[in-house]
Amino acid sequence: MPDKEELLRNLNEKTFNPMNDVAFKFIFGSEERKNITISFLDDILYGRLKHHIKDLTYLNVEMSPLTEDGKLSRLDVRCRLDSDEEVDVEVQVINYQNMQRRTLFYWARMYIDSLGSGHDYIELKPSITINILAFELLPQTDPLAMYTVMNPKTGDELNKDLTLFFIEVPKYAKQPKKPISTMTKMERWMAYFANQLDDKERTELAMSDAAINNAMDAAKVFLSNDDDRLKYINRQMAIMDYNSALRVAREDGEKRGLNQMSKLIEILLTNGKNEDIVKVTKDENYRNKLLHEYNIN
Repeated sequence: MPDKEELLRNLNEKTFNPMNDVAFKFIFGSEERKNITISFLDDILYGRLKHHIKDLTYLNVEMSPLTEDGKLSRLDVRCRLDSDEEVDVEVQVINYQNMQRRTLFYWARMYIDSLGSGHDYIELKPSITINILAFELLPQTDPLAMYTVMNPKTGDELNKDLTLFFIEVPKYAKQPKKPISTMTKMERWMAYFANQLDDKERTELAMSDAAINNAMDAAKVFLSNDDDRLKYINRQMAIMDYNSALRVAREDGEKRGLNQMSKLIEILLTNGKNEDIVKVTKDENYRNKLLHEYNIN
């Protein structure tokens, strides 16, 4: 696995990954660049809202601090549209096996928070979650899916207050390449997030869409700042450590014919102890200590 210095040396516009959630928040969560976010959300939501988004207001999101050791924390973009809908956009690069319930939880919290104390239910705001995933999750082959609450027999929708979007980038990346000139607006965004274009294609993509061009320009600003570059690399290393820990856990379980490590990893994930996941794969004494604490036989 590459070390931090190597990753820093090789980080440039070609290797820059907008699916890194630190980078995503820089590009899409900034007041000075909110026109990028407005265009992105409008391209996703117009078919659902039946009107264009003219403005938005960013809302504060509680999250753990991004520390120098690269621990994984929640980073997303939450906003209120000019038409009063509330939207939570999350980039998820690791499959914690809880995405469906996770997005419902975030939706429920937004929906409840939209009603002030003593107010009437009619004042609840329609709430929308948008999940941009670096892994495959759902059974359909289409990389873009929308879910609502409806009667499964009639297809009658209860209301428009619950909307969940999933963008599965790997499913898009598997599809045959299309000329950029023939892509829909959403396909252009998915091509941007998939980050598999050569120089000519990147130039053509930037020329085809002003918002994507602005997002690429924002990436240049991001890369010019040493602190932001370091946060980006810490995030990438945390992701690699996590994936490595899972691989070691699987190998360990196969060799011993037991499922102890898988159970331990699941418990640590549930409790948000991501830093312990790496430690238990490297330190046998610590692993045995936690196996005993959690009564895993």
